[in-house]
Amino acid sequence: MIPTGFNVIAVLAILVSYLLGSIPMGLILTKVMGKGDLRKVGSGNIGATNVMRVGGLRMAAATWLLDMLKAIAAVYIGYVVGGEAFAAWCGFAAIVGHCYPVWLKFHGGKGISSLFGVLLAVNPLAFITCGIEWLIVALSSGYSSLGAVVAFCLMPVLGFVMGPQVGWPFLAIALLCLWRHRENIKRLLSGTESKIEWKWKK
Repeated sequence: MIPTGFNVIAVLAILVSYLLGSIPMGLILTKVMGKGDLRKVGSGNIGATNVMRVGGLRMAAATWLLDMLKAIAAVYIGYVVGGEAFAAWCGFAAIVGHCYPVWLKFHGGKGISSLFGVLLAVNPLAFITCGIEWLIVALSSGYSSLGAVVAFCLMPVLGFVMGPQVGWPFLAIALLCLWRHRENIKRLLSGTESKIEWKWKK
């Protein structure tokens, strides 16, 4: 059966959202700033936490913001094409791209910064709630990953409060991010997880 025009546009929107999410902002930024290949230093991850190890807090903040922006762009594409529920699924596609970028042979980040971009674009109150939670848990415990894991568990709850049309994509995002943080969770349980190193500059 030949798909309708809307279905073609919807598939294209999901694809574009994935490709947006696949842009390795941390890797690009550190290379531009002369910090080398981010994949070969620290944890080897392309996310903001590893950027802070090599470039300091300001560069990490810039990476976090850029990773949020690409997810926000994907969500707004979804709003234009199909409304709130589809926008949330486009956000999910962007996070899949962030975690499994085609440009880097599907070896990417862990999704937390892009997740906050989706939250902000879909529901600012959910963004604020998870942001406050992350700050409280991460700063009090010293573990960024613990704050992230709690946020992943909180996100689908907030989504289903908004309605099942948002709850299901939020649940998909949470499960993906939990999977990407599975090694962090193991280290948290064993007491071997690294604590946050706040470095303003390198």
